[in-house]
Formats: sequence, C-alpha cells, structure tokens
Amino acid sequence: MIAVRDLVHRYDGVPAVDGVSVTIPDGEWVVVAGSNGSGKTTLVRHFNALLAPDEGTVLVNGRPAVEDPVAARTAVGMVFQQPRDQFVAATVGADVAFGPENLGLDRAAVDRRVAEALAAVDMAGREDERIDALSGGEQARVAVAGALAMAPTHLVLDEPFAGLDWPARRSVLEHLEDRYLEGTSIVVVTHDLRDVLSRADRVLGLRDGQVAVDTDPTSARHRLPDLGVRVPEC
Repeated sequence: MIAVRDLVHRYDGVPAVDGVSVTIPDGEWVVVAGSNGSGKTTLVRHFNALLAPDEGTVLVNGRPAVEDPVAARTAVGMVFQQPRDQFVAATVGADVAFGPENLGLDRAAVDRRVAEALAAVDMAGREDERIDALSGGEQARVAVAGALAMAPTHLVLDEPFAGLDWPARRSVLEHLEDRYLEGTSIVVVTHDLRDVLSRADRVLGLRDGQVAVDTDPTSARHRLPDLGVRVPEC
C-alpha cells in the first residue's frame, strides 16, 4: 500500500504538490488526471522516493519511502513518460536486468526475471537487440519490462501512451490488464483518458497541486472537465 500524508513539494518556493493525502491500496487501478502543471508527475515521483517531501510523508508498505528507497523502488515500479530517460544499458536484456542485479539476486534469478518480464510484453528472445534500434512502441514495452522485472506490487506509468500509435497503445494496455488481473496495482498518470477511464477503479483529479477529485470513473466523467481534462465520449 502507498499512503501519502499531507505531502508538500515545492520548486523554488512554489508548491507543486500542496497538502495531498491519499492512499493507493494493493490491487487497485487508479488514473491520475489533471491539466499540465497540476502536480501529477511530482506526486507520483514521491511514491518510490525519486523526490523527497518538503513536508509530510509517503509510506510504502508502512515505511517512509525516503528512509529505504531501495525497498520503495522494489515495491513501486516506475515507467517514465519518455522511456529513453530511464534506460541504463545499450541492449534490451542488459537494461531489463539492471534492476534485479542491483537487488543482489543471483544470475539464475536475474535471468529468470528478465525472461519472464520480456515474455510479458511480447519481447521474448530479443535480449541482444539494441534499444536505440527499436520503435517507440517497442521501447515503451522494454521500459514496462524493466519495471516488471523488479516484481513490484505497484506499477506507476507517467503518460505511457505519449507518441504511441494504436497498435502499440493497445499492446501496452493489454499487458497492464494482465498485471492488474494478477494483483498488481496500476497507477496511470495521463491527460489522455481514452481506453483507460473505463478500466479504472478510481480516478484522482489534480488541480493546483491538490486533489480536487477522488471518485469512481462514472462520477469522474462529470467532474474532470472542470479541471481542464477532456473526457472521452465513450
């Protein structure tokens, strides 16, 4: 479980997240929506201690994330808006293996996690391919695989569909659904609610660094337009 309590984060003295308290239980699909600058990315980057609070606290499985960032990043996998921003190796296999290796797992366990994660995103057997030779959709799937290899209980994706064509978008959605059905919490940060609003259990709408909407998808359809979020017709 991720528990955010009275979180404040400032940039140059200006609050980007301003007193947010919210809980993400295990096994829930949550959409975090809001206009640009509403605080979405800043909020979720506290979930695994990529940012440290100026005030308040973020607990992952009952422990402050900043006190044990390794544990937080093991429990909460993060996929950035631009997948290339998180790649640390030249090849697919080396990049997906990076996280498990840093957990101190033995070679057999690392190889098993890499194989399972790549199979989960339809990239099995492509460990030796160069990441810079992949399409945008394939890079997005490798980024998801890198997060899955950590065996997280929560998977957070920041604008995961940006720049993807429909086949790639559909593929990522299908893999997220598989993880959700297996019990992984899914948190999708997006301004594009097509295909995700209907899948969500819950919608958080941010405005000016605060949670203005916390409701089910049906109710969210009526409330999100007030936050400058376009809601799909169906």
